[in-house]
Amino acid sequence: MPHSAKLGAAPETELTACHDCDLLFAKPHLRKGEKARCPRCGALLFECKGNSLDQALALALTSLVLFVLANANTLLTMKVGGRTQSGAIISGVQELYKQGYWEIAVLVFIVSILAPLLKILCIFYVLAPLKLGFRLPYATRVFRIFETLHPWAMTEVYMLGILVALVKLADLARIEAGVALWSVAALIVTMAAMDAALENHEIWEKLETPP
Repeated sequence: MPHSAKLGAAPETELTACHDCDLLFAKPHLRKGEKARCPRCGALLFECKGNSLDQALALALTSLVLFVLANANTLLTMKVGGRTQSGAIISGVQELYKQGYWEIAVLVFIVSILAPLLKILCIFYVLAPLKLGFRLPYATRVFRIFETLHPWAMTEVYMLGILVALVKLADLARIEAGVALWSVAALIVTMAAMDAALENHEIWEKLETPP
């Protein structure tokens, strides 16, 4: 069972604030499995998961492989009236653009392709050097970009849209799932696991520590 660390007084330079109620408290030194909660509102402040860098990097590598598979293979194949038509993830963006919905095409491109890729690359840029004991230039800025990309890398919303389309077309045509569809489904899981494995406060401490 995880243990909870006690929060107490400390010099001003060692204080941090609760992200929910702004209570100042001393930065706790946690052991693996321990959690620290705010004594005022009970919000979870810190959690020591152990080996977070290794887990996050492994999941980022897996996500990158799945991302390549998802964008390099067929998403769906539709067979109707003796005709067969296949499409990839980028096909939807292209069709929206051709039909004049360029704003929606740009949005779909960002949330389904650009944001997930940037998120994975940001993790590699920040964590791989930290694992080797050094920092690359602008690593702090890149990690801020990574945190900003959370609401934009919505592969799960894209998958939901695909499932809705499959249900609506099931009675009209024969739909076959391609490699890309299964890759997107796995990508959703690995990226969620990557986010869960990260200990953001630990990364910020490493980034803010003078070399």
